Amino acid sequence: MDHILITGGSRGIGEATVRLFAARGWRVAFTYLNSRERAEKISRETGALALPCDARSEEDTLRMAAELRRCFPRLDALICNAGTSYTGLLQDMTVNEWDDLFALHVRGAFLATRAFLPGMISRQSGSILYISSMWGQVGASCEAAYSACKAALIGLSKAMAKEAGPSGVRFNCICPGVIQTDMLSGYSAGDLDALRQDTPLGRLGSPEDVARAAWFLCSREADFITGQSLGVNGGLII
Repeated sequence: MDHILITGGSRGIGEATVRLFAARGWRVAFTYLNSRERAEKISRETGALALPCDARSEEDTLRMAAELRRCFPRLDALICNAGTSYTGLLQDMTVNEWDDLFALHVRGAFLATRAFLPGMISRQSGSILYISSMWGQVGASCEAAYSACKAALIGLSKAMAKEAGPSGVRFNCICPGVIQTDMLSGYSAGDLDALRQDTPLGRLGSPEDVARAAWFLCSREADFITGQSLGVNGGLII
């Protein structure tokens, strides 16, 4: 049985990914921050192990990693999904807001990677996947900080694919497009319809669309794929 940890697994893309991997026979653990009741419900329904963790915190990450090692014999895959969005003009953003966004997306990925990469290297096998964004590939007006965070994950994955490849560990990114999660709650029906019409496939993405791509990249079907950024965006960004 394969074992996976998914950070930020209590809602949206993370939840869909937890449910898919569990349904396909993986032993799944996931982290959450504030959504305890939701996390416990997902745990009951899937059998996945729910672990509280602030992805920004080194202390929390080390504690979570120690707990996971007590429950799992090894970790075959890690998906760094924990994150949030920020929309607004760059000049209106505070330094604390900037730092917090980078801490969650980039520092969080670094901390989780550092915690679990040595075990994968020792076994000469493993897959680490970062959930980036199409805006990390091309940038988005009024989402400069978010775009920068997601671009950083792409750069990190490419560098780590070279660094850890000789040890048998693969690194990749998924770059979702417009996905129907609560991150779209600030969009009007007209905005969403415009985005739908701009998407060549004529629809918005679902969390399950991203989860299926994540499963492929973490599976042995993708054993010769590393350092890549896979767009799951319906053709909105080509």
